[in-house]
Amino acid sequence: MPSSTDLVHAVSADLGKIREAAPLVLSLTNSVVQPLTANLLLAAGAVPAMLNDAEEAVEMLRGGTGALLVNLGTVTREQGTVMQTAVQEANRLGIPWVLDPVAVGALSLRTRLAEQLKERRPRIIRGNASEIMALAGYSSVTKGPESTSSSADALQAARELALHTGAAVLVTGHTDYSTDGRQVIATENGHAMMSRVTGVGCSMGALSAACAAVSPSPLQAAVSTAVLMGIAGEMAFEQSPVPGSFAVSLLDSLYTLSPEEIARRARILPL
Repeated sequence: MPSSTDLVHAVSADLGKIREAAPLVLSLTNSVVQPLTANLLLAAGAVPAMLNDAEEAVEMLRGGTGALLVNLGTVTREQGTVMQTAVQEANRLGIPWVLDPVAVGALSLRTRLAEQLKERRPRIIRGNASEIMALAGYSSVTKGPESTSSSADALQAARELALHTGAAVLVTGHTDYSTDGRQVIATENGHAMMSRVTGVGCSMGALSAACAAVSPSPLQAAVSTAVLMGIAGEMAFEQSPVPGSFAVSLLDSLYTLSPEEIARRARILPL
C-alpha cells in the first residue's frame, strides 16, 4: 500500500501528465452536463470530444483517443447502442474507458445497460453510493440521480464490484473511496456546494477518464480524480460561495491548481 505522501506526489504527477499530453477524451455523456464536462476537461488540460453516432465514435477512437467516458445520465436505446459499439472498439484498441452509471437502480433501461457494460472491462466505475450499491447487486434507494446512502455505506459493495469487474471503483460522497477490491483509499477533499451545481459529478467521471489516460494504474487514476476535483471544489467555494459563480470558479480553480496547492490541501488516507 503506498503512503499518503506517495499518493499526493502521484496526484500531482497525473495532473502534470494530463497538461503535457492533452489526452483526447471521447465523452458519450448526457445532454444536461455537456458544456460543464467539456469545459472542465479543457481546464484540466485534456481535450473533449462529444458525439452520438456509432460510426463516428469508432472513427474517433481509431484516430488517437486517450480515453472513453460512458455516462448513462440521459441514455436512450439508440445511444445505448452507440455506447456498446464504442466500448467494444475501445477494448479492441486497448483504450481505457470509464463507466458512470447515473441513476442506475432507479430506472430500468439504464440499469439493464449498465449490467451489460460492467462486464466489458471498464477501467474505472464512478458513482455515488446508491449507484454503486445497485450496480453491485445491493438494495439501494435513489432520489433521481442523487444518493440516499453515504459513501461509507457502499464501501463493501464497491470492493465486490471492483473484484468482479477488474475496475477501480470510485464512490463519491462526503468522503470519496477508491478501491480495486483489495486496497481502499479514502480522500476527504471537496465542498458541499459541489452538489448544488448540476453536472459536477458527471464531470468528475470525465476527469477520471483523463486521469485513466495517463495514470499508471486505475486505482491511482481514481484517487487523483477525487483529490483534484475535491481541491478545486474547496478553492472554488473560497472564491464564490454561491452556485452560479461557483461553477465558473470550479473551472478556474482546476486550471490554476498547482503541485504546491495539492501538497497543502490533499487529505488522503489509505485504509
